[in-house]
Amino acid sequence: MPSGPPPRVTEEGLSDLLLVALAFGAGAVDAISYLGLGRVFTANMTGNIVLLGFGIARAGGLPVVSPIVSLAAFVVGSGVGGALGRRMADRHPEHVSYALGLEGSLLAGAAILAGATNPHPAGFAADATIALMAAAMGIRNATARRLAVPDLTTTVLTMTITGLAADSTLAGGTGKGSLRRVSAVVAMLAGAVAGALLLRTGLTLPLAVAAAVALATCVAYPAAAR
Repeated sequence: MPSGPPPRVTEEGLSDLLLVALAFGAGAVDAISYLGLGRVFTANMTGNIVLLGFGIARAGGLPVVSPIVSLAAFVVGSGVGGALGRRMADRHPEHVSYALGLEGSLLAGAAILAGATNPHPAGFAADATIALMAAAMGIRNATARRLAVPDLTTTVLTMTITGLAADSTLAGGTGKGSLRRVSAVVAMLAGAVAGALLLRTGLTLPLAVAAAVALATCVAYPAAAR
C-alpha cells in the first residue's frame, strides 16, 4: 500500500470547519436567550431588531429593554472583536484563539451568573446574562468577518441559504460551496435543538455547553492551523 503523510486540511477547509462549529454554538445561544430569557436574540441581531420593533409597537407582549441591552452589548463586543482583529492581523491562528477564548469566557460568565441568580425574563439578572451572551456573539461576528468565508457569518443564515439556492446546479450554477452551506444550516439547526432540549435542566447547563464549544474550538483551531 502507498505510504506517505496523511492528507492535510487546507486553510480554507479549516476555516469552514471552524465556522460550522460556531454555527452550532450560535443556534444554542439563541435558543437559550429566546426561550429562557424572554424572547430576545443574542446572536441574530436581524431578528433582535425586528423583535424590538414589535415590542415598541406593543405587539405580542414582546419586551423592549432586553433587545436594547442585547443590541448594545453586541455592538460593544463587535468593537472589541474588531480592535482585536486589527491588533493581531498578522497572527491569524492566535487572533482566532484569543477571540474564541474571550467568547468562551463571557459565555462561561453567563453560565455562572445564571446558576447563581436563576434569572427570570425582564429582570436585572436576565438582562445581565443577555449582555454577556450578546457581547460574546459580537466578538465572534467580528472575528468571522475577518475570516471572510462567503455567506457564512455563523449567526445569520439568510445569505447562506440564498447562496445555496442561487449557486445550485438546479439554478444553473456550479454548486461550489454547497457542502459548507448545508453543513452550516444543519449545524445551527442542531445547536438550536440541543439548546432547547438542554434548557429543560435550566439555564446553566446549556450556557456551559455553549462556552465549552467556544473554548474547545479556541484550543483546537490554532493547533490545527500550525
